[in-house]
Amino acid sequence: MRMVELAGKEIINIYDGARLGVVGDSDMVIDNESGKITSVIIPRKSNLINLWVDRQHMVIPWESVVKIGFEVMIVDLDQTNLNFKKNMV
Repeated sequence: MRMVELAGKEIINIYDGARLGVVGDSDMVIDNESGKITSVIIPRKSNLINLWVDRQHMVIPWESVVKIGFEVMIVDLDQTNLNFKKNMV
């Protein structure tokens, strides 16, 4: 599958049915040696309070991707064990 085919797909967590984001709004971490995707980084939803504080990004390991369909990417995540990275605005 090409990167352009992933763009626009919604990322849905099968664990709790939550909509996590869209592939076009996220970043992909790619292994330089193998060229394989290692993780997907999704910006957390922001609100007015979050505009002036540190923003967090959800890091989804590629191993958590269960299925990629025509419109969605299904992942299996327990959000209590997710890795979050802080990023200054």
